[in-house]
Amino acid sequence: MQLSILFEDDYLIAVDKPSGLLVHPSWISKPDEPTLMGLLKEHYRSDKLHTIHRLDRATSGVMLVGKEVESSKALQAQFQARGVKKQYECLVRGWFSEPQGRIDHPLVPKYDKFADPLASQDKEAKEAVTDYQLLDQCELDIPVGRYSTARYSRVACSPHSGRKHQIRRHMKHLLHPIVGDTKYGEGRHNRMFRDQFNLHRLVLMARSIEFTHPVTENRLTIHADIPSEIVQLYNALGLNNF
Repeated sequence: MQLSILFEDDYLIAVDKPSGLLVHPSWISKPDEPTLMGLLKEHYRSDKLHTIHRLDRATSGVMLVGKEVESSKALQAQFQARGVKKQYECLVRGWFSEPQGRIDHPLVPKYDKFADPLASQDKEAKEAVTDYQLLDQCELDIPVGRYSTARYSRVACSPHSGRKHQIRRHMKHLLHPIVGDTKYGEGRHNRMFRDQFNLHRLVLMARSIEFTHPVTENRLTIHADIPSEIVQLYNALGLNNF
């Protein structure tokens, strides 16, 4: 698998992670299944690379990987201090009543019985805030459920906290689940996109990340293009405003 490197220096790599690719090996993966870190370590012939943050398997887009320990720790601290700005893009069911807004809805930490079987399952909800902005919308003459047409919105999302599956859960909270989301989405719409548009992925992309370089102290913004299969989907839907 050929990976797209968006930025690289002596300290950092920014890679455009494909949808469906795990970052690390997992109990849900086959022993020989490729992973992002495995491919990068093979490409750079180095076992010293390490993740600074992560993306879900189903999410594509910009992800940072460190080459050196101290600078990576400094950048991880910047994430924890919320000094890093991230922007995602998604396609969701329905039209928004307002062109922009803020979702301030606490989320209970997700329990993983395989990764941490002894962890408490009775956890309190933690602060979770996401800003969103409507980019475009469409209506299809395709009946889904009890409606004769189906409406969808292309939305930019900027999370101010880093809860697991935050954007996916916040969109579900607004009753605008993300297309292709098999965990928090709507099965009838997902099936329609598979049948009508041959879509077999979550339409959620990490489009950009802005941070202060931990060594040079320059403010950097790194962008990832919309994947080709999503460009084709947008064109088929008439969402050409990009």
